[in-house]
Amino acid sequence: MIFITVKFTVRPERAEDWLDLVADFTEATRSEPGNLFFEWSRSVTNPHQFVLVEAFRDGEAGREHVESAHFKAGTDAMSYAVAETPQIVSTEIPDMDGWGQMGEVSPRNP
Repeated sequence: MIFITVKFTVRPERAEDWLDLVADFTEATRSEPGNLFFEWSRSVTNPHQFVLVEAFRDGEAGREHVESAHFKAGTDAMSYAVAETPQIVSTEIPDMDGWGQMGEVSPRNP
């Protein structure tokens, strides 16, 4: 599995419409056969920062994603809205195909 996390710091005037700006890109990526998940979150400490957590089946699926028309269109649109170059962590995790369960926390009755 290719696991990627990206921090996007956007221009203050674009923060409220960021998720609309990336909606088509998000939907198209989630429809890719090799996509395992593609999830946006907004920072609780910086209202102008969004975090993308995504994963792809393998390197080939990641390559197909980066070479897709929607990737090129999405990154082009994002470049007009970001305040700085996004920060990324990308790594391959062998023998995983998605989220696992955390062993240290589980639901309990109050």
